Amino acid sequence: METKRIPITQLLIGLALLVADPAWAQDVLPFPAPPMGGKVGPTMQESVHKWREAPSHLPEDAPNILIVMIDDAGFGQASTFGGEIATPTLSRLAKEGISYNRFHTTAMCSPTRAALQTGRNHHRVGAGQIAEFANDWDGYTGVIPNPDNS
Repeated sequence: METKRIPITQLLIGLALLVADPAWAQDVLPFPAPPMGGKVGPTMQESVHKWREAPSHLPEDAPNILIVMIDDAGFGQASTFGGEIATPTLSRLAKEGISYNRFHTTAMCSPTRAALQTGRNHHRVGAGQIAEFANDWDGYTGVIPNPDNS
């Protein structure tokens, strides 16, 4: 049996990648959420509310990203899924393998949108109530957490 040797340059590159400085990956989104600013006590009177202080991670020239969602339009309305409304672009995307079929619904608009956007339960993504009543309690911040940290 013959032993295969790895060139020293490949070995050094592999080692460098293993111990690389995590700062190289600072452009990976989403950024980790800061810890809750307040303190949860046994009762509301003993609890202290304080908004989280989130640093700005993005450079001044960061691009804007637009997400468009349509309220009150279920799977049965778009032609992509058998409905009567012509949606050729959505159909084209679906044919390429992109379609959304994991959806948690709630009785309120903001939590439903958060569930639709993430494919997760609305409390797990910080949208336990409508966005206008967001607060700093976990599950109700209105801020979608990093999935690696939740």
